[in-house]
Amino acid sequence: MATLPAFEAYFYEGWIDINLTVTPTTVPLLFSLLSDPSLAIRLATSVALLRIVSKGLKEPGDKLQLIKVLSLGRVLEALEEKTRMQQAERGENTDEGEESYREALGRLLNVLGLELIKLMDVGSCCQTYNVLPLLSLRYLGSAPENVRSEASQLLQQTLPVVLRFMADDYDDTCSTIFPMLQTILASYKRIRKATSEPVDDQKRSFLVSLLNVVLQKMRWDEEADPDDLDEDDKAAFESLRKELRSFMDSVLSIDQDLVTEAVRRHALDTLSLYRSGQPVKWSDAELAVYLVYIFGEINKTGSKGRAAFCQTPAVVAKEKRKETDYSEYPLTTHGELMFALIQSGISAFPNRTVVMQFFEVAARYGDFFKVRKECIMPTLEAMVDTRGIHNPISGVRTRVFYLFYRFIKEDRNEISPELGQSLLEGIRDTLVIQAELPELESPEDDLLTAAVRDTYFEAQLYMFETVGTLISLFGKSSEQTAALLLSFVKPLLNELSVNLQAIRGPQDVLPIVKVHHVIMALGNIAKGFPDYVYPLPQGYTAPPLDVFREVAQAILVSLEAMKGFKPVRDATRFAFARILGTTGPSVAHFIPTLTANLLAHFEPEELIDFINFLNLLIHKLQHDLFDVLDQLIGPLNTHITGLLSQPITGTDDEQAHVNTQKAYLALLNNLMTSKLHGIFISDLNKDRFEPLLESMMQLASNVSDSSGQRAAFSFLASSVAIWGQSVTAADGDAAARSQGLPGFERFIYDRIVPMAFGVLSSPDLNMKDPQTLMVLPEIGGLLHAVGKARGQEAYEFFVSAFLPSQSWPSNTAMEFTTKLRDLDARAFRKYFSEFVRASRSAS
Repeated sequence: MATLPAFEAYFYEGWIDINLTVTPTTVPLLFSLLSDPSLAIRLATSVALLRIVSKGLKEPGDKLQLIKVLSLGRVLEALEEKTRMQQAERGENTDEGEESYREALGRLLNVLGLELIKLMDVGSCCQTYNVLPLLSLRYLGSAPENVRSEASQLLQQTLPVVLRFMADDYDDTCSTIFPMLQTILASYKRIRKATSEPVDDQKRSFLVSLLNVVLQKMRWDEEADPDDLDEDDKAAFESLRKELRSFMDSVLSIDQDLVTEAVRRHALDTLSLYRSGQPVKWSDAELAVYLVYIFGEINKTGSKGRAAFCQTPAVVAKEKRKETDYSEYPLTTHGELMFALIQSGISAFPNRTVVMQFFEVAARYGDFFKVRKECIMPTLEAMVDTRGIHNPISGVRTRVFYLFYRFIKEDRNEISPELGQSLLEGIRDTLVIQAELPELESPEDDLLTAAVRDTYFEAQLYMFETVGTLISLFGKSSEQTAALLLSFVKPLLNELSVNLQAIRGPQDVLPIVKVHHVIMALGNIAKGFPDYVYPLPQGYTAPPLDVFREVAQAILVSLEAMKGFKPVRDATRFAFARILGTTGPSVAHFIPTLTANLLAHFEPEELIDFINFLNLLIHKLQHDLFDVLDQLIGPLNTHITGLLSQPITGTDDEQAHVNTQKAYLALLNNLMTSKLHGIFISDLNKDRFEPLLESMMQLASNVSDSSGQRAAFSFLASSVAIWGQSVTAADGDAAARSQGLPGFERFIYDRIVPMAFGVLSSPDLNMKDPQTLMVLPEIGGLLHAVGKARGQEAYEFFVSAFLPSQSWPSNTAMEFTTKLRDLDARAFRKYFSEFVRASRSAS
């Protein structure tokens, strides 16, 4: 046996004739060595056999003959049974060496199976799954029918052994046959797609057995405690579960009913056992809840929304959903699972992993509770008590904070004011804001920045938003809503005041953090209320505006006192966005003061965030924001222009410059499309209008900045469409006067149009650059806007004056002008882009 390494190498060499290695002498020797007392010899022998089985042969018949001579299927079946019995005899006394041998047998079976599948002419499928790194692909064509038939029979004989290896308690052994299984299932899927006939009984029986093993392997180890496992062990189990899910998904595409019925039966059996008071292992309970969790993904043909959980006779119109009594409709399979889950009381299972999985299910399938409202109360009780947001373990609380928020947000319309009041009182004690100073990982780290990044507080913000959602349920009783809101807001305002007074300088980090947290909390309470809608719908009930004005004023006072601290500026911008999103224009008068304080101290990215904040307000409030923006746009324009004019000293400066310009141009175009363009020519801002146009002209003509060009041409096109119209309507009716500016047409003809064509003729315009090609439609849009605004006058200008001055042939000028007149904006933009590309190519 000292010669075994050389013996193994002998079989390893792919060029050795198989007739020299597989002989009446060597085969019995190899099989005897598979049962040798020496583990090293058994492992080496398994590798030698693997190399023999995977050896590339030219003819499929030769490979089949090799497999038949080896009779490896029967040998592996016997060895699997033997090693499994030895494994059972050892019990908890693990022998890693013997387990590695069983793992080696699994790998050998896997290769045998893959070779048989190749003989059945599914090589292309194997390649798709990338599962043949060791195997020759020399014969991927069709094998003779007798070869395929015998290979199929041999493969069928291995399937029970495959399932026994897959059911092994050791995941490394279990996973050895995954490639073979993937390939088998892929071949089943190909057969299923090629025919409308149901799966034959033999395949169906295998799939049923496979699903049973998959469900068994999806369970946690009963002796394990996920809370005590390290992240690597948890990740390993989740990875295994994911792979097992892939097998389930494959079976799903072959026969969906098999999977849904297996999952349904397994989950309902366990839930029924628990409900009847029978003992249930925690791993079985967790699996049952997990199966309910993934059922929505498995049931791919199911409906969405409420219809996923109950069998409605027809699609219920959106406006009738609230008044429809879904309790009279029978449940779907998914609804049945959800109902059994809640009724089983498994949320009280004495295992944290099971309970947390229950909460995940409840938050994921909020629509179920709209069809069986009696399930809402027991679910909320579990979430609110010590199983959930009052759990002594911080990590549990933070996750349930989010899940509770999701549940309330989804099912808020099913929660009565009375229940809402009870929930608010039940969660009030979870809203106490704690702030701690962390230990810095590096002396260079900023303590204040690190302190405000508190993961517990970030999760707690979901609770504050939920408070807002629950208070909003009292919307029809404005006095009660205001009083309830004030009862939550007042303690926060008091805490804000106390911490403001405690701050003497930058060294007082803890009170600064508290101020940041309180402002964020106030903003999230506002976020929980419904969004302000413009225009206001009939029957609109305003939120407690006086309370929110008080909150906004308090936050503004805090900002004025602490505007030198970036976290406070960030929190203020965040909170105001939420408050304005809820109250609409009622607190908009604070914005100029807010802006002045935010811009007194700022970093480049803050300016971009502020511009995005303004864009959000424009979207929400639109014309209600006109007066505020009228005061704001001038100073903001001066501020940004000054910033953009500063010299660029490095890569960071350059990126900040690009991002700031991009955000600013987006704001200007947003003002135009939101019909707030009047602020540019108001009494406050009209003196800045011409410089603004000049800056847009410069950007539009800069071919080295395609992004800026596109935005500038878009702004100029909007300007032409608005201010380039005739000052008086064609019929002379004074009431029909447009927004046109006297003399603006001269700016169009003398400056804008020549600039646009100047860009097109620039030698620096790179037509091979995709970014440049995106500029062309914007120029086309600008020219179309000129024609639309000025009408016949513009067409005559192009055909008779401008284009001839550019040496255009008369027929080309006429064709261009005709297209400009007759095509709509979209069609002309396309035509213009193609026209320019063709013209530049010809030149």
